[in-house]
Amino acid sequence: MNATFTLPPAAATAGSAVAASDASCRLCKAFAETQTAATRVGAGEEVFLEGEEADFVYRVEEGVLMSYRMLGDGRRQVVDFHLPGEFLGLEAGVEYSLTAQAVTPAKVVALGRRRLATLAADDVRLTRDLWLATVGAYQRSQDHAAILARQSATERVAAFLLSYARRIGAVRDMTLPMSRQDMADFLGLAIHTVSRTLTHLEADGLIAARSSRQVRLMRRDRLMALCP
Repeated sequence: MNATFTLPPAAATAGSAVAASDASCRLCKAFAETQTAATRVGAGEEVFLEGEEADFVYRVEEGVLMSYRMLGDGRRQVVDFHLPGEFLGLEAGVEYSLTAQAVTPAKVVALGRRRLATLAADDVRLTRDLWLATVGAYQRSQDHAAILARQSATERVAAFLLSYARRIGAVRDMTLPMSRQDMADFLGLAIHTVSRTLTHLEADGLIAARSSRQVRLMRRDRLMALCP
């Protein structure tokens, strides 16, 4: 079931507080000032579906979401993972080209697409922020394409671990919120291939899996050598 967005009670402040790091972000402020309440989304719950009218743009406040599309043969292709502070639902057309689903319990804020366009028409800084958000998504799609272009499963998994560590600012230890199946669908691999590859990387001393989600990068240099 899709998340439902409702107006907050009159006593509530409009939107959520803007983080200190967002102080100069006009796009962040536009979401903070919206009259739509931040909505909590359970893990596995969809925020919007591929093919629905793209009426809203979303900002991730908490948790992690992923966007994906279903292929003609029934397989799922995960396209991106969305972290706190990132935006999704920025579409060129009138429909969502992907489905957005919560990987973990999450909180998102929605801003009407028409309202956002009206605000941007009179605000050069907001227009610039929209451009930066779009470019950021495009750069992540390029990184994803580069990962999929790698020949071996070892290269793809190593590149993914390094890429995700960079995104969250992890030096050594990191938590992977996505499941092995999510990772497999992102990397274009079978789930057993991902699990086997992680086991091999651990056996070779490149990573240490403290649990199914807790990973320590033991030899970042050797991981980088696997995917130059």
